[in-house]
Amino acid sequence: MRNRFGFVLAATATMIFGVAGCATKKYVRNQTAPLVTHAGQLDQKTAENERDIHDVDQRAQAGINQAQQSADAANQNAQQANQAANQADSAANNVAHRADSLDEVVKNLDNYKHVADVTVTFGFDKSVLTADDKQQLDNFGSQLNSAKNYILEVTGGTDTTGPAQYNYDLSQRRADAVVQYLASKYNVPARRFYLIGVGKDVQVAPDNTAAGRKQNRRVQVQLLSNQSENGSQSAASAGQPNGQ
Repeated sequence: MRNRFGFVLAATATMIFGVAGCATKKYVRNQTAPLVTHAGQLDQKTAENERDIHDVDQRAQAGINQAQQSADAANQNAQQANQAANQADSAANNVAHRADSLDEVVKNLDNYKHVADVTVTFGFDKSVLTADDKQQLDNFGSQLNSAKNYILEVTGGTDTTGPAQYNYDLSQRRADAVVQYLASKYNVPARRFYLIGVGKDVQVAPDNTAAGRKQNRRVQVQLLSNQSENGSQSAASAGQPNGQ
């Protein structure tokens, strides 16, 4: 009897211990599961925060880069505008200097006077001589072979369309075209030429009409000769009509 009671007691104790052990493990799992879940959520939140921070940093850096590019572009435009203004100012000063220098050249020559002139006009933004231009220059150039002690004042001009610096360059190209033609065909030495590219600074006609603008897109060549040594030639040449 005692043996049976002892066996029952032992079995009961084992069952109680087993039940208690299972209860303990379940309790531990129940308690630790929220911790594990919370830790996983925390890692996920941390990763999301890192991504958000990275995105914000990228957007901020992109904004900084865009602002820097805009600032660089504005600075470059300002530098280009300043450079263009300086070039235009320099070109205007050069024109004034060339005009003053020509005036001094003429003043220092004894009794030089205007003998004849010719004017050729150009198409819009053109600096190439046409057949008609060459014919007019030939009429003018035919008297150069017999001329003595003379200079040729070559003045190139434009209408008022376009930037000042571009027009200075264009007027110079037009004057160069005329000089090259006369020099090559009539063997005029370089020392005889005095070139002035006045751009749109000197207008010979109102620029508010097509006809006026055409007249301003011109190159004028003036033959200036020493009257005291070329009196007979000057008198003969002065009667020739201007080439228009």
